[in-house]
Amino acid sequence: MTDREPPRRRVPAPARPARNGRPAASRRPNPGPRRPRPAPVKAPAALRLGSPRPRLRMVSLGLTLVLIAFVVRLLQVQAVDASAYAAKAEQHRYVEHVLAAERGGITDRSGVALATSVDAYDITADPTMFRPADTAAVKSSSAPVVPRDAPEQAAALLAPILGMDADVVAKKLRTPRTRYVLLARRQTPQVWKQIKDLKSTLSEKADREKSASVIAGVFADPSSKRVYPNGDLAAGILGWVNADGKGGGGIEQQLNKDLAGKPGKIKYAQSGGRQVPTAGSNEQPAVPGSEIELTIDRDIQWAAQKAITDQVKKSGADRGYVMVQDTRTGEVLAMANAPGFDPNDLSQANSTAMGNAALQDAYEPGSTAKVMSMAAVLEENAATPDTHVTVPNRLHRGDRLFQDDIDHATWHLTLNGVLAKSSNIGTILAAGQLGKTQPQANQVLSSYLRKFGIGRPTGLGFPGETPGILAPADKWSTSQQYTIPFGQGFSINAMQAASVYSTIANGGVRVEPTLVRGTKGPDGRFTPAPRPEENRVVSAKTAKKVAQMLESVVDDEEGTGAKARIPGYRVAGKTGTANRVDPATGRYKGYTSSFAGFAPADKPRVTVYCAIQNATKGSYFGGQICGPIYKQVMEFALKTLQVPPTGAAPARLPVSYQP
Repeated sequence: MTDREPPRRRVPAPARPARNGRPAASRRPNPGPRRPRPAPVKAPAALRLGSPRPRLRMVSLGLTLVLIAFVVRLLQVQAVDASAYAAKAEQHRYVEHVLAAERGGITDRSGVALATSVDAYDITADPTMFRPADTAAVKSSSAPVVPRDAPEQAAALLAPILGMDADVVAKKLRTPRTRYVLLARRQTPQVWKQIKDLKSTLSEKADREKSASVIAGVFADPSSKRVYPNGDLAAGILGWVNADGKGGGGIEQQLNKDLAGKPGKIKYAQSGGRQVPTAGSNEQPAVPGSEIELTIDRDIQWAAQKAITDQVKKSGADRGYVMVQDTRTGEVLAMANAPGFDPNDLSQANSTAMGNAALQDAYEPGSTAKVMSMAAVLEENAATPDTHVTVPNRLHRGDRLFQDDIDHATWHLTLNGVLAKSSNIGTILAAGQLGKTQPQANQVLSSYLRKFGIGRPTGLGFPGETPGILAPADKWSTSQQYTIPFGQGFSINAMQAASVYSTIANGGVRVEPTLVRGTKGPDGRFTPAPRPEENRVVSAKTAKKVAQMLESVVDDEEGTGAKARIPGYRVAGKTGTANRVDPATGRYKGYTSSFAGFAPADKPRVTVYCAIQNATKGSYFGGQICGPIYKQVMEFALKTLQVPPTGAAPARLPVSYQP
């Protein structure tokens, strides 16, 4: 075979696209006999993309429906169901509470607690949490429903724990337009623990039953409760703290700003009555108050208070007071009142016994004031302790006829004897020598009384303290010119009376009395009180002579103060028995019995003053009922302060003379 290409076969061309829907005729290479025409084959249609507009319309419609849903919901929240959601918001918001500052303590001079504070709680409530939500709120909210009688239910549970009437508690829980009410102040930690345990139990029950706890809105603010460990001891000095946590009397009131400190505050989120830990809080800590250290010695205060309390009861007296003072520093070692009160339980206190009568009572001192007249006479060189004084049974002066406490024949006394026997007539005669005329004598005596502290504040600054009453010398009535020298016609308080004797004991220098030794701040640093003011009243020489004359009152057989003697010690003192002005009527009724003095007489350390008002049983003479109190308290004070006897012999000045 030769290389020849195979014959080519004609392949029919593909059919032409149909025109106007008709298929094109196929070409054949050669005409031939007609065959039957096959059925036309329909070509597949071409794929064409749809229009995007319908899809955009659908998306827009969907977004519109979503926005409409949000708008409808917003209208529901802010308009239709606003009250319901506001009620729910009340259950979860920030609340602010005051953090009470710890009140500073009060101690005696040795640091022994006289007043202190212990942990306590103010039980409070949020009244909005005891109000049922309105109908719309109930339907649209899933929050537990608060029953309409929630205040009554809560009150029934709380009242027995708080010791209150259930109706009172319920009324507080229904207080409108507030989120804070105080249910009870200064409750013990045990009371708050009972309430907390009850809250926890009811909360667990409410969670199980999908209901609301009726006391979820009860809270506690940390506070403190004032406690006086020694009961009524020194209550007149300390005072008390009132329901608002402020000092209501005494040192508690006088130094309230120092004791109270500065309160703080805390702000935190709460929900359902519980603090939300994760929400954080903003706290400003409270600043504790300062501690006050008094000059009082607790043991001497106890001895003084017991002695005066027993004697007031025994004498059937209205009241009495005892003052104990350090003669060198002016510090008050004791200030006792009877009857007293217990600041731990003011509900049982007698309103007439509350306060500090030793500083608040103004009364005529009687013969204990003669020491000032004698000091003035000696300082002005008008007489000496040995000067002879003829004392008649009666003395006519001005519009009155004066006498001594007993009838007697004419006495021939020395000036020392006039004081020892407490002669009113002899004192009038001696004081008359202070000036060439009676008005001049009045002016001189008045100036000494003022220097001794009569008619002006003592310097303690104590609440309610009286400065006493001393009219200007040119205003003295006819009778006052002669009664004032022996202690009638002007008034004092017990502190002023004690200060007079401390002035003589301190060599004629008056040291302003003090009750506060210093303060200890929150940082523990002690700040001493300012030094008291000092003023010379009479010379040291005059003071020594007066002290020797006062010894005769106690030591001499003719003296009126024999019951105040203390074995082994030299004692200087003076009795007093004065007509008493009844505060209720303003007229003289009964007597003021008193005794004042210091020891050791030749080296003084302690002054003791006692006064009893209106004794109705037994004797009313100062030497008889106050002399023993002086002895009892002075002995205790000398032993407590470890003051030994001096061992020196007394001066024993003459009391009388032979004419």
